[in-house]
Amino acid sequence: MKAGDLLGFSGANIISDLVNVATYGIPRWGISHVAIVGDTNGRSLLWESTTLDDLPCEIAGKRVEGFQAHPIQQSIDRYRGKVWLYPLYRDLYEAERNRLTAILQGLIGTPYDKLGAARSAGVGLSWIESLFRPEDLTSIFCSESVAAIYSALGLCPSKSASRWNPNRLVYRYRKAGILLRSQRLK
Repeated sequence: MKAGDLLGFSGANIISDLVNVATYGIPRWGISHVAIVGDTNGRSLLWESTTLDDLPCEIAGKRVEGFQAHPIQQSIDRYRGKVWLYPLYRDLYEAERNRLTAILQGLIGTPYDKLGAARSAGVGLSWIESLFRPEDLTSIFCSESVAAIYSALGLCPSKSASRWNPNRLVYRYRKAGILLRSQRLK
């Protein structure tokens, strides 16, 4: 795994099932959560926005509800469900890796956006919402954080990171060739 790669998760629980149904995914198979790989202090970590992880954040040193970082393998091992690796189509340049690290560290502790996550559901609702509601990154959900990060890095500019749910985000990035074919890890 390298900086900028995505991990897609499909949980074996009711919350993941509801996310998939709301985003036109297949429960227990479609993507209900995404996280990004990034480096800090010579370590690769998994960076994500969630309220469902009880591990302490590696950066904050305590449990965080919102944007946080964890050891990659530990996160995969503890996850109840399927996990896929979506490799970025190329390695990030050094300047991009440094920018990614700065962005990720700056997001630590940003609260989770439950309302935004609900608004991103469905095909038409999130697009209509994005026309009337400006992007607001004061609180973020998982796919919103990835869309904002990829946009800031210039990998896939987005007018509103808030409109992307996990299923649509992965589909769009795969279709655009930004992410390569997935590899199932678990």
